[in-house]
Amino acid sequence: MTDLVVAITGASGSIYAVRLMEVLLASGCNVHLTISPAAVQVFEHELGLSIDLNNFDPSQIMPPSIDMKHDSKLASLRGPSDEHYALSSVFSDSEITRGQLSYYHHVDFSAGIASGSFLTQGMVICPCSMGTLGNLANGISSNLIHRAADVHLKERRKLIIVPRETPLSSVQLTNMKTLVDAGAVMLPAMPGFYHNPLSIPDLVDFIVGRICDQLGIEHRLIQRWGQGRKS
Repeated sequence: MTDLVVAITGASGSIYAVRLMEVLLASGCNVHLTISPAAVQVFEHELGLSIDLNNFDPSQIMPPSIDMKHDSKLASLRGPSDEHYALSSVFSDSEITRGQLSYYHHVDFSAGIASGSFLTQGMVICPCSMGTLGNLANGISSNLIHRAADVHLKERRKLIIVPRETPLSSVQLTNMKTLVDAGAVMLPAMPGFYHNPLSIPDLVDFIVGRICDQLGIEHRLIQRWGQGRKS
């Protein structure tokens, strides 16, 4: 199986992380997850999800379904005719062999992903805060997320960074260029509209689909340029 590291930090766009997690697991990937304390605050504010970093359970980040009629925070995710939006809906349609999810506390430097000897096929930081970006660009490993990313850079493995910020200062742009020059893929959360999105999930899938493209994960999340709309 494919082993991938996923780090979630405190930028807006926690829904991108949820969708990425479910797609990778549904694809049979082994996901090694770590989450920053700031990301916990964003999850609560944007999705109404409570995450306990000291007693983490996958259901905290990927609940089986959410009733839109009783959750105003997630009402904006509702499609044109959906009464419910299942964050893990990819698992509900067929019998899928899920990949394995392993969680690591953000201060646990003894975790395997802190070492270059722990082999992976890549790492995604989604979404990536500007604070995390600054640490990475300057080689400062103050938590496991920074260290794991630094490992992927030094080992010349795929590192995909999904920043979510606007506007951008010259300092932030310089940090992005520094990381791209070091070998990272900068994939901003800037969804396209040529696929005629009808809902927020369509916009989310656009970004998650592009991340999967970079990882070599097959998917049917988006309509590609030159193809007709997905049915």
